[in-house]
Amino acid sequence: MAKMTRDELLREIVEVVYECAPELEGVELKEETVINTDTGIDSMGLTLIICRLEANLGVNIPQRQWKKLFTLGDVVDAFYSRL
Repeated sequence: MAKMTRDELLREIVEVVYECAPELEGVELKEETVINTDTGIDSMGLTLIICRLEANLGVNIPQRQWKKLFTLGDVVDAFYSRL
């Protein structure tokens, strides 16, 4: 399988966010979107999103790195570096 581009990965992440937080459907999510303050997603919601992405992409993000994921761009970087 060819490596995803950053844009493809961002679209995949946004899709998973919408699946896990359907109340955000229709809200524009960009790389600069701060997960907890701009979306209202709490730590449990972020855990669900990261676990779903790990399963979908076959990538493992160490839990110690999770607390450094503030924006959607941070999430893209974390997964992109491991694809």
